[in-house]
Amino acid sequence: MTDGRSWQGNWKVRIQERLQERGFKSLTAFAESRPAVPFVQLAEELGKEDVAGVQVLRGLLAEAERRKQVTRFVRDVFVRHLAFSLPNGWPAVMDDRSRFHVAKAIAYWSTDAPETHQERIDRARAALRANPPPPGWRPLGPDDELLLTLLPDEEA
Repeated sequence: MTDGRSWQGNWKVRIQERLQERGFKSLTAFAESRPAVPFVQLAEELGKEDVAGVQVLRGLLAEAERRKQVTRFVRDVFVRHLAFSLPNGWPAVMDDRSRFHVAKAIAYWSTDAPETHQERIDRARAALRANPPPPGWRPLGPDDELLLTLLPDEEA
């Protein structure tokens, strides 16, 4: 967790320098080498004291927009929030505790996704409620078969 230093100076340049030091040409390449790793952990790997998870998220969105792969980015955001909130996968029993963790993952997903995809996320959320994934389901990346059915690659 950072103490505010992540916003000092040019954080975009700082992240690019850290990526280059690690041999990555883009933030997307770095993130793809760490599938299903939460944003906070990605940020800590790039700079525990001066890189924030939201900066990683913003950088990934900017790269996805340039590549016209925003829907894939939106699926990746879901994967990373689900991994953080439900590290053992989709719960077998939907008690109050597990319902809270699912709701938290979906709320963060919706909050961190661009406005262009909110309607599609709402439909995906309704589909997950109506037909929950099998217990233990834990997508390991944005190309997970179930996620692709919920959010197929159609750019908004």
